[in-house]
Amino acid sequence: MSRIKDMTQGSPAKLLLAFTVPLVLGNLGQQFYMIVDAIIVGQGVGIKALAAVGAADWTYWLILWVVQALTQGFATRIAHHFGEGNRDRIRKSVSMSVLLCLLIGIILTVVGLLIIHPVLTALKTPEDIFGGAQSYLFTMFSGTLIVMAYNMAAAILRAFGDGKTPLIAVGIAGGLNIALDLLFVMGFHWGIVGAAAATLLAQLAAFLYCFVVVKKLELLQMQPGDWKTDPVMIKELCSMGIPLALQHVIIVVGGMVLQSTINSQGFLFVAGFTAANKLVGLMESSALSFGYATTTYMAQNYGAGLYGRIRKGMKSVILIVVLLSVIVSAIMLLGGEHILQLFISASDGDAPIVLRIAYRYLATMSFMLCALYLLHGCRSTIQGLGNAVCPVISGIVEFFMRASAAVLLTKIWGTAVIYFAEPLAWCGAALVVILGCIWKLRQLPKD
Repeated sequence: MSRIKDMTQGSPAKLLLAFTVPLVLGNLGQQFYMIVDAIIVGQGVGIKALAAVGAADWTYWLILWVVQALTQGFATRIAHHFGEGNRDRIRKSVSMSVLLCLLIGIILTVVGLLIIHPVLTALKTPEDIFGGAQSYLFTMFSGTLIVMAYNMAAAILRAFGDGKTPLIAVGIAGGLNIALDLLFVMGFHWGIVGAAAATLLAQLAAFLYCFVVVKKLELLQMQPGDWKTDPVMIKELCSMGIPLALQHVIIVVGGMVLQSTINSQGFLFVAGFTAANKLVGLMESSALSFGYATTTYMAQNYGAGLYGRIRKGMKSVILIVVLLSVIVSAIMLLGGEHILQLFISASDGDAPIVLRIAYRYLATMSFMLCALYLLHGCRSTIQGLGNAVCPVISGIVEFFMRASAAVLLTKIWGTAVIYFAEPLAWCGAALVVILGCIWKLRQLPKD
């Protein structure tokens, strides 16, 4: 019980920051070992292998983001019941979430394996990296249940305000992943498949650690009746999880349209964007972590009916995301070019071209990072308050902005527009959720 944090009492800003710090460290750790993956693949296998992993990114995210959205949606309902102090409903919501994850995980595994070839073909994946991308996706999609299990366990812990356990789990996974990367890729020469296998085994270790902690929670000492199917609770969980998953599917489809345009530029362009995207993921991890903390804070206080604390918390959210985005942007603008060199083997004759593409993309993202952080902060607030419609609308806007830049604006202003597709998508979606937050907060009754 010591790791559980009640966020209905105390300073909103201090609570959010205290909860965010371990989540940020955990997400940074996860991003770090994904970056190590890319470094080992880029240095140990070559630029084409790095490009193959990058070409597979959006296709993999189609499944991964659905998993993350569903588990976060389920956890939001769990946090509502935690705020209410209703232990019976806490246990029932957790048990039904687990059953839903098992069923959905099996479905996503089958769907993922079936779509690999047609999606890579539709994305115009260059022939010289098609096979590598296909092998990478086949390995990753085969382990979807592992990824689902870890994300659900971590989401349950976050719903109770526990950010330390996921941090420790990621630390374990990170160390294991790096060791297995070196063994599988550099030692056994398994290439891209070895990097994917290392990632899945690391996720399994993270899940097992979280599972041990969850099993010990007094709140979750399950009764036999807790596992009896409850259609009402399942409907309640799906009312949050499914719209959020739909939102992410829409976003990913827009990303696939953009990826298709990137792929058509050749493998050097793909490799440059892949290297930069690893650092963009690092930048986004802080916003994502703060978003998790925001959702938990808002959900617990919403469940407890503490609307004044929600309004105070919203002011803290805006202030923190703006400051965070400025700090992270400055770090990437100053040191990003040096970090990018880690991904690209200097012995490769095409390295200067790839590096130039990568840094231009990274600098553009860094200048517009505040929009991304505001998007995460406001979207997480709305989700925590039980509104799943506004995030879906923001996802639709994000899709149209990203796809329009990739398909239409590139025909008018050329390839250079590709660098601005992501920031345009962030700005459009952020505007929707900011307006949604203002509307939702005005609808809340006074304490």
